[in-house]
Amino acid sequence: MTGSWKCTLDAKGRLAVPAKLRTELGERFYVTKGADNCLSAYSETEWARMADKVSQMPSARARVLKRMLFANAVTCEPDGQGRIIIPKELREYASLEHDISFIGVGEWAEIWNSKTWEEFNNSMTAEDLAAALDG
Repeated sequence: MTGSWKCTLDAKGRLAVPAKLRTELGERFYVTKGADNCLSAYSETEWARMADKVSQMPSARARVLKRMLFANAVTCEPDGQGRIIIPKELREYASLEHDISFIGVGEWAEIWNSKTWEEFNNSMTAEDLAAALDG
C-alpha cells in the first residue's frame, strides 16, 4: 500500500477509509496498535500472514507482541459510506482526535494523528533514508 491521505474522525469515532485503501484492505480488515503511537490496518491476507509469522517466533519473544497486536485488534467492515469505527481505547492510544492521516507502508496501512505524522515525517532526512537503505 502506498500514498497518504488526510481524513477526519467524527465525534462518534467514525473514520472514512480512502477508496484506494478500501480496495487494497478489502471488505473486512483488522486495525490494531502499531509502532510509534499509530494504528496499523491489515488486510485479511496480511493479518493471517503476520499471525503465522508471530506463531513461529520463540514464545518469550512472541508473548508481548501477541498481547499488543491481538488483544487490541478490531475487525473492521466499512459501512455503505466507507466508514469504520475506531474504538475509544485505540483512539486514545494513537491520540486520534479530528485530523487524521492514513498512510500506506507496503504490506499494511497506518492511521496517525495528522500533527504527529507531520512531525514524524518532517523529522526524517535524506541521510536517514540512505542509512536505512544501506541496511
